[in-house]
Amino acid sequence: MKNEYIPYPAEIVSIRKETYDVKTYKLRFSDPKLAESFSYKQGQFVQVSVLGTGEAPISITSSPTRKGFLELTMRATGRITNAIYGMHTGDTVFIRGPYGNSFPFKELKGRDIAFVAGGIGLAPVRSLINFIFDNRHLFGHITILYGAKTPKDICFKDEIKQWAGIRDTSVYVTVDRADETWRENIGVVTSLYPKAGLKGDNSTAVLCGPPVMIKFAARELLNYGFVSDNIIVTLERYMKCGIGKCGHCNIGGLYVCTDGPVFTWKQVGEFPEIENVF
Repeated sequence: MKNEYIPYPAEIVSIRKETYDVKTYKLRFSDPKLAESFSYKQGQFVQVSVLGTGEAPISITSSPTRKGFLELTMRATGRITNAIYGMHTGDTVFIRGPYGNSFPFKELKGRDIAFVAGGIGLAPVRSLINFIFDNRHLFGHITILYGAKTPKDICFKDEIKQWAGIRDTSVYVTVDRADETWRENIGVVTSLYPKAGLKGDNSTAVLCGPPVMIKFAARELLNYGFVSDNIIVTLERYMKCGIGKCGHCNIGGLYVCTDGPVFTWKQVGEFPEIENVF
C-alpha cells in the first residue's frame, strides 16, 4: 500500500464460527488489483477499522502461501471487534497494513519446530503452521501443543485434526477444565512437554498466547534444552498507529508494532520492563 495512513475497503467473504465467542473472517479487498497484489508475511498484523467506530490491530491468521484473501480471527472484546461481530457476509471493513516484523523463514529451514499456543493465541501462529505445511519438505518434525480453558474454547478444531494427520507431525491438546466428553490431557499447556518429548537439539519453539502463559512456557523450555535464541514469542501490546509514531507500544527503545511483535526470548530478556510486559 502506497500510503500507510489510508485504509482500503475489504469485503467479508465468509464468516466461520470457531467457538461460542471467536470467529474467523475471510476478507478480500474490494479493489481487484489490490486483492491480487496484496502481500504479507507470516506473523504480521493489520489495522482493521469500522467507519464511525474506530480501529484495532488484528493478527493475520491465514498463510501468505494462500493468495487472494486474508483471514482474521477475533473475539468480541472491544468496540471494534463487537462492531465486526454484528456484520455479515458482504459487509465492508477497512484495512491498512500489513505491519510488524514476521516469523523467520530461512532460520527455521531444516529444523524441528515446536509450536506452543494458548487460547486464541493459536490464530497468529496458524499463519506460520500452514506456511510450513505448504512447504513441508523444508522442515523437520513439527510438534503442536495447544491449550484452552475448556473443550468449548478450542479454536480451529477441524484444522487441528487435519494437522495431526500430516506426516512427521505430532499434535497435543489440553484444557484447564474438562467436561464429561473430554478424554485428552487436563492441565496447563506446559504439562504437555513431557508427553511430547521436547528436545532443544536442532529445534526452535514458537509461542503465542496470554502473556502469563508465554512467560512460564518459555522459561520451562529452557529446562528442555532450548536456548533463548531459539525460542520465538509474539507479544501483546496496545498498538495504536502500527508504524512506530504514537509510542503506545513502546518498550524501552523498541516499538512492538515495528520491531515486533515477534521477538526471541533472548531479546525479551533484555527488555528494561520485562515484568511489565508479562
